[in-house]
Amino acid sequence: MQHPRDITRSSFPTLRCPTAEDGAAIWELVRSCKPLDENSMYCNLLQCDHFADTCVVAELDGEVVGWVSAYIPPNDTDTLFVWQVAVSEKARGLGLGGLMLQSILDREVCEDVERMQTTITGDNEASWALFRKFGRSQGRGLDVQPYYTQSLHFQKRHKTENLVTIKLDEEMAQAA
Repeated sequence: MQHPRDITRSSFPTLRCPTAEDGAAIWELVRSCKPLDENSMYCNLLQCDHFADTCVVAELDGEVVGWVSAYIPPNDTDTLFVWQVAVSEKARGLGLGGLMLQSILDREVCEDVERMQTTITGDNEASWALFRKFGRSQGRGLDVQPYYTQSLHFQKRHKTENLVTIKLDEEMAQAA
């Protein structure tokens, strides 16, 4: 008899670029992944439409179970900035977050990307674990510094967001 977890893991999510039709499902996924900040459904729709080349959706049996929103800043074209990573409880423990990040870096649009950046609050343990693991996969540690601070930028309504930078392994970047 198979354990329920084995049945769930018998199929693995497929990764693809998002489409505008994914916006509502992504919005629902993010809402279910506390402590992620919820954006408007319209924001997620725009991410799926305008930034599809640097975002990824993970689907399992027709359901969105993973999402990474990212973009290449116009004034810093060698950086991939990761805005948000969400993984449904149904797909946790599969290493899906790292696979989604790597799938974006493997795209032609990222051929000139030399570093990945994101911001993380000090208490977001899941994000710290993901980006530390991803940094190790690149043969790198994390460069961390306060970026958007609680007092200066958020008027004490949000915790400080630390800028996390991972310099990408040149050999891995060139292989992409």
